[in-house]
Amino acid sequence: MNTLGKKIRLLRHQRGWSQEDVAKRLDISIPAFSKIETGITDVNLSRLNQIANLFELSLVLLLSDADSEESKGVQEEMKELGKRLQTRELEVIELQKKVIDLYEQLHKR
Repeated sequence: MNTLGKKIRLLRHQRGWSQEDVAKRLDISIPAFSKIETGITDVNLSRLNQIANLFELSLVLLLSDADSEESKGVQEEMKELGKRLQTRELEVIELQKKVIDLYEQLHKR
């Protein structure tokens, strides 16, 4: 995932929007938006303007990856989201283990 894609993803998460929500607002398909977010697709200037307007940013700020205070905040939030995701993944693994144990207990009877 490229820097722009990461930034767009973070902006989307900050608003609590799904990829589908953003795709609808941009009037594109979900796979097309996913490719923008993952950096698979190069984004033209018109689409960049549309994305910047959607997130109420200037195009310069959307494209900027300078170490501004906002950029630092974005990086910190990305780290926090990464930690939360890791915690959730561990919880899922534990729940999967419990399901397997219960399944094995039921089939031993």
